[in-house]
Amino acid sequence: MSDQLVQDLLEAGIHFGQRRSAWDPRMKPYIWGQRNRIHIIDIRQTVRGLLLAKKFITRTIAGGRDICFVGTKRQAKSSVENFATEVSMPWVTERWLGGTLTNFRTIRERLGRLVELEKLVDSGEIETYSKKMTSQLMREKRKITRNLQGIRNMNKLPGALVIIDTNREKNALREARTLRIPTIALIDTDGNPGDCDIPVPGNDDSMRSIEVIMREFTAAVRDGLAGRTAAAEGEDQAAGADGQEKTRKRSNRVAFAADAPAETQEVAAAAATETAK
Repeated sequence: MSDQLVQDLLEAGIHFGQRRSAWDPRMKPYIWGQRNRIHIIDIRQTVRGLLLAKKFITRTIAGGRDICFVGTKRQAKSSVENFATEVSMPWVTERWLGGTLTNFRTIRERLGRLVELEKLVDSGEIETYSKKMTSQLMREKRKITRNLQGIRNMNKLPGALVIIDTNREKNALREARTLRIPTIALIDTDGNPGDCDIPVPGNDDSMRSIEVIMREFTAAVRDGLAGRTAAAEGEDQAAGADGQEKTRKRSNRVAFAADAPAETQEVAAAAATETAK
């Protein structure tokens, strides 16, 4: 990891934790010390967790699974949505709806309802309804869009969750644990590192620190997408090579039949006819 990244993390204030009175003792291994009654996070632990998280994200994406980014707190919303959208990954920045993962079929049904409402609006058919019904339908459309817009293209469960602030996203963590979905979290000194699989200790209240972390996570996603594309191209090339080999063998048989004596060709033709039967 470059010195520039470490400098960016420090300038973003990622090493500033919570007040000493609000800390969780389970975060002690990740704390360097304290200044003015505020805990200072060990930047080496942050870098170590970030490296581990990036490797896992790249491997998951390259394997064909997507990553869902979750950050519903005010400081995280814009960064999570913008960076996740850039790499076409699902995201949640509004309230985490209960059952988003554990009741995924119902969530998909609600998204299907959103498609129906959008068709009503686009076709102009909604104008044939009464004002009261139109108001109700538009309110329903806005509500579904606000809550589920980020995961409308998520057709299957994600390969992992990336979470900003474990204390705020307890429901998401609980559902992921139920389904054994790996979790990565930016976690402050008031959180429990045991709630997630890969903790990245750092300031989860700073917009700048969240932005730097999201930038690194999405860079890992891009690396994974490049690996996924390379693997797909390799499979296509392998399939093409198999096809060329079969074509070459077939051409050799045709050439042999053309060069064979007349009686040999008759025998070969008879054998081919018998095989076809």
